[in-house]
Amino acid sequence: MSFERHRFDHIGIPTTETHEGEVFVETTRVWLTSPRSHPANIEWLRYEPDTPVPAPVRDLPHVAYRVDDIREALKGHEVLMDVFEIGEGFAQIAFILFEGAVVEFMQYRNPEETGWI
Repeated sequence: MSFERHRFDHIGIPTTETHEGEVFVETTRVWLTSPRSHPANIEWLRYEPDTPVPAPVRDLPHVAYRVDDIREALKGHEVLMDVFEIGEGFAQIAFILFEGAVVEFMQYRNPEETGWI
């Protein structure tokens, strides 16, 4: 598979530090920032100790890409976290392991979305 570079969305970096503007996502028990407010499109992720997120996703940085069909994008990949919804329908996301790197696929409800959850 080749990734469409023009569909790059953000880089997610795990942290233990609190960052201004964090929001809490109950499903994954993580505090995260909006990559839209960072000049390098970085999303900081601070996980609660009881997070259900598996180690590779929780511990490694990830690169996120927008996709039109998340189920199609997952085909043939090692899925770390299957499709789940964030932000009350804002987007569906999933994580894969690709050549040792964690990659997030994001299917936005509105494909032209420029905001954040």
